[in-house]
Amino acid sequence: MGKITASRTSLRPDPRFNSLLASKFINCLMYDGKKTTAQAVFYSALDEIAEKIKDRPSIEVFEQAIENVKPYIEVRSKRVGGASYQVPMQVNKNRQQSLAFRWVLGAVRDKKGRATHVKLAEELMAAYRKEGTAITKRENTHRMADANKAFAHFAW
Repeated sequence: MGKITASRTSLRPDPRFNSLLASKFINCLMYDGKKTTAQAVFYSALDEIAEKIKDRPSIEVFEQAIENVKPYIEVRSKRVGGASYQVPMQVNKNRQQSLAFRWVLGAVRDKKGRATHVKLAEELMAAYRKEGTAITKRENTHRMADANKAFAHFAW
């Protein structure tokens, strides 16, 4: 199985919004243990969002964006008598969140040629409006699960 870290229990809310979700996201955004840099990038992105979307606090936009990206169902490989089936399965809470983070950050890191905070702000606003690369990823995941509904009886 994957490595288990204590980050769930020892996670402290972030300084500006006092949000655990933001804190976890900053940790996922962080490279080479540079938390201050990650925080700066995250907060700059939220400031950008605050300028563009006036009617809601930027932290709410962020939370809603992550909520929109979370997948509810995914396919997992299951071997049954020599054949591998893609079996659609429910995604548990922690995995939903980490997949959402991974997809948003993946989308941000794939875009080239602009400051990270600008790309992050754009991806979050797109996800908030239910569009953008991360949402496409989620749609594809759901579509795969839908297409393989026939194998749902293998779910364990």
